[in-house]
Amino acid sequence: MNDSRLESSKRLRYIRLLGRFINGIFSFLVKSEEPSKEQYDQKVDMNYRFLEKNEAVKLYKDEYMALEALGQKILDYRNSDEEIETIKEELLHAQNQLEKRVNARRYKKSKHDNHATDGW
Repeated sequence: MNDSRLESSKRLRYIRLLGRFINGIFSFLVKSEEPSKEQYDQKVDMNYRFLEKNEAVKLYKDEYMALEALGQKILDYRNSDEEIETIKEELLHAQNQLEKRVNARRYKKSKHDNHATDGW
């Protein structure tokens, strides 16, 4: 039982660090007025150092796998020769698609709910 608890804590720590890494990059992309590729590379390196201190853990849930893929996409753009505007546009689109995917399972429109008209 102690092994499963240790595995669970490693997984949770990895997920939190991955979220912190991604949120730091998106915060930079959204808030900076004139970002440059060099600033982006520097920000990725600075935020990635926390993530690489922790070992990667196998993730099984779809939304966490998509989060990990988004983190990998950020690192791939770090090594590419793309312009910063293209990087910003594609990463924000990928993040939006991830949020849509997560929210689609959590929320249901009230017009599709059979109990919406009860009591009226």
